[in-house]
This record gives sequence, structure tokens and C-alpha cells, in this order.
Amino acid sequence: MNLEQARHNMVEQQIRPWEVLDQDVLDLLYAVPREEFVPAVYRNLAFSDLEVPIGEGERMWAPKIEARALQALAIRRTDRVLEIGTGSGYLTALLAHRAAQVCSVELRPALAAFGRANLERHGVDNVTLATGDAARGYAKGAPFDLIVLTGSTPVLPQAFLDSLAPGGRLFAVVGEAPVMTAKVITCAAPGSYRIAELFETVLAPLANCVQPARFTF
Repeated sequence: MNLEQARHNMVEQQIRPWEVLDQDVLDLLYAVPREEFVPAVYRNLAFSDLEVPIGEGERMWAPKIEARALQALAIRRTDRVLEIGTGSGYLTALLAHRAAQVCSVELRPALAAFGRANLERHGVDNVTLATGDAARGYAKGAPFDLIVLTGSTPVLPQAFLDSLAPGGRLFAVVGEAPVMTAKVITCAAPGSYRIAELFETVLAPLANCVQPARFTF
């Protein structure tokens, strides 16, 4: 398999057509080797337009979702980032290449170890990793300039909004299958937010995420 040709095809055939035109984002996808963050058995699928399994029932985002989120978040070199769900560590590495510091929290110890090993192997040294349940919020280290939820949530917990610094942005996929919307929420001022709806998609929910109130009879 010609990895560089596969990487080029991913960018030109999947990502550009999905309206990702920010050259810094496109360059980043060439700089961070996606194939080295997937389990070895799935290496040939690293650039496919699908969610690659990474164990523990979890999957990586499809490449176009990663790229679209990075473009929408417009990461700055001074940003402090909170990522909920480390997974393979690939998105963590992408964020770390653009931001000042990333705090990433993973619920499952086996995945936390997998992500940590991948990040250490690639010399990513501006990431703090934690293991725990952060599906309903994570206040340690707040406020953050940027928060990314790597699983969907039917209801977006207020705790995440409260952890945003003024001007901070939050990426989340909100809703329940088959109707979910990727959003970027910007903290204009304490208690004041702007919401930009980006696209519709379906992602597996974060474990232990907040559920909407339901009528019972």
C-alpha cells in the first residue's frame, strides 16, 4: 500500500469536497501520520471514509469529521484545550500540534493506555492525560479556550459551557440517532453563547452521557 498516495487521496477525495479548505488544517493531516494511531490490524483502513475500530467498542472519527471540526474551531497557538475521549490519541495529536496545551480525559483504561502509547511514540509533549468519567463535565484546569467532545451527547451539559473561557469554543455532536447535529458553541461573554450548526451526522454517544427527560406513564 502506498501510504502517501492514500493520504493524498483522503485529502483530495474526502476532505476537500467536504468544504475543508483551510490550508493549515490540510497541512496538519499530512504532518500527523494517521496510520500510526490505528490498531495494526486496521492500518490499511487508516485513510478510508469510515470509523476505524480501536477496541473497547470505540471507533475513530471518519477523517472528514476530524478535518471539519479542526477547521471550525480555528485553533490558536495560545489555546488551552479539553478533549473528552482520548481514544487512539490521533485527534489529541492534531489538537496538540495547533494548541498550547491539551488535557485529554478517557474513561476506559485500556484505551487510555493505547492513546498514551501512541502520543508518546510520536513525541507529543504538550498533552496531559487523565483517566475518568468526564461525560457530564470536567472542571479541573478550567476555564478552557476550546473543548471537544469526541462522542455525541443527547443533551449538552451546562458544566461544559461553564468551563469555557470568554471567547472559548466547544465542539459537540448533540442529539439522538438518527438526528444529530455537529455544533460549535462560542462563549461571547459569561453566560452568553453563540451557536453555529455545522452539519448533520451520527456518532456513538459518550458513555454515561446526560439523557433527556422522558415522559413516563
